Amino acid sequence: MQNSVNLFKNQSVNFILTVTILQSKSRQRNLLLKMKTSTVRSFYVAVVIILTTGFSYGQQPALLLSDALSNGIANYQSIHAKRNYFNSSKELVQNARNEYLPNIIGGLQAAYGTANGQYGALGPGSVPGLSASGPFMATQNWNAAFGSQYVINANWEVFTFGRLKSRINFAQSQANTDSADLLQEQFIQSVKIADAYLDLLIAQRLINNAKANLERAAGVQTVVLAKAKSGLIAGVDSSIANAQVSNARIAVIDAVAREQERRNQLAQLMNDTPTAYVLDTSFFFKKIPAEFHTDTVPERNPQVQFYKARIEQSDKYAEWLKKSILPGLNLFSILQTRGSGFNSDYSPVYNGSYSKSILDGISPTRSNYVTGVSVAWNIVSIAKIKHQVAAQNFISKGYTDEYNLVATQLKSQLVLADERIENTMQRFREVPVQYKAASDAYVQKSVLYKNGLTDIVDLQQALFALSRAETDVSISYINVWQALLLKAAASGDFDLFVRQVR
Repeated sequence: MQNSVNLFKNQSVNFILTVTILQSKSRQRNLLLKMKTSTVRSFYVAVVIILTTGFSYGQQPALLLSDALSNGIANYQSIHAKRNYFNSSKELVQNARNEYLPNIIGGLQAAYGTANGQYGALGPGSVPGLSASGPFMATQNWNAAFGSQYVINANWEVFTFGRLKSRINFAQSQANTDSADLLQEQFIQSVKIADAYLDLLIAQRLINNAKANLERAAGVQTVVLAKAKSGLIAGVDSSIANAQVSNARIAVIDAVAREQERRNQLAQLMNDTPTAYVLDTSFFFKKIPAEFHTDTVPERNPQVQFYKARIEQSDKYAEWLKKSILPGLNLFSILQTRGSGFNSDYSPVYNGSYSKSILDGISPTRSNYVTGVSVAWNIVSIAKIKHQVAAQNFISKGYTDEYNLVATQLKSQLVLADERIENTMQRFREVPVQYKAASDAYVQKSVLYKNGLTDIVDLQQALFALSRAETDVSISYINVWQALLLKAAASGDFDLFVRQVR
């Protein structure tokens, strides 16, 4: 029983909260913003898009976030494992309750042997002995016959001074811990799936942005080549454009590679085969959350509840250890019936009065019964148990420290989530202004370049600014949803996120 409790001590004390996964998104966005756009020949545009994409998003129904969550919760193996552990604990609770039932043992025995008796005292030891009842012969003889015994033994510990109840409470606390562990696993898995879903949305949108950049760059490339051939501009412009072709190809390939990686992560979390998922772009890139407030405090977070359940289980185990030294009041009753091939007048004088027939040996001839009450108490167990109780109390204190650590971390995460929501909303309001300015600047520089009023460097800068603005527009919506997901993960109110998506 001690081992079953100490299993929890071996769990990851350095528990990494799932919500910290969301904190790494800023580094990812900085990488995505560095995607460079450049010019490329029209011929390469179609070739690169076909070779790098390799799939079509329009051939299957959209995978809604709600479907991804339900699939992941239903299919993920670790959730199945936690559920089985919980079911096992529930069975152990019922097993502890059944300990109150009396022990009723029935047995029968048929044996063949001698019946030599002898005076003397015997004591129980580690070596099994043989018991025989019969007259005390002057010398050894080897007369043997069949004998039988039929026994019903009932023993019922009717009063345990709270010892049995404490064991039931401990078994129930273990079931509560496994239940909390299951809920925690489902909660963490839901947050991971939602985060992977949003990541895949961004990755797919950035592929579309890269394709749009290639199409724009193709138009610029056409103008550059035409002017270079006619001698209107220096040939170095062609070299600059050609140098950017490889960068453009790599940008598209990298975008597809990131999409494939995010797709694989989502498939793993749903225990599914990676495929070209069609996600709900019509919703997440057109709407933002309408509600950011929750009344749920971090103490109600499923992750915190799991640590709290561990403390309660450890306390219940310490209580059971204390109660285990108490005595028990037992009612007992034994009914015994025996048969023997030796006759009642078998003696040193009539030592031939026995039968070797098995029927004579198994026929019951004598019966006895006994019933009574007993109280047993191992007084020395007090000294044995007190150190176990002290050790378990230290384990409870350790669990309490871990509980406080997780609760503190989640409170900090909740503050960070509110700050991130505010920042992402400000960014969301700014990106349309940035995009319009970048789009107008690109159109202006494109016209000026075609008329020979600016150089290709200015045009490339405008093209890069437009590409970055498109990226900001794409991720600004998802940033808000991820900020809400962070708050839902920190507070434990995942419904705050789910009820606002379809």
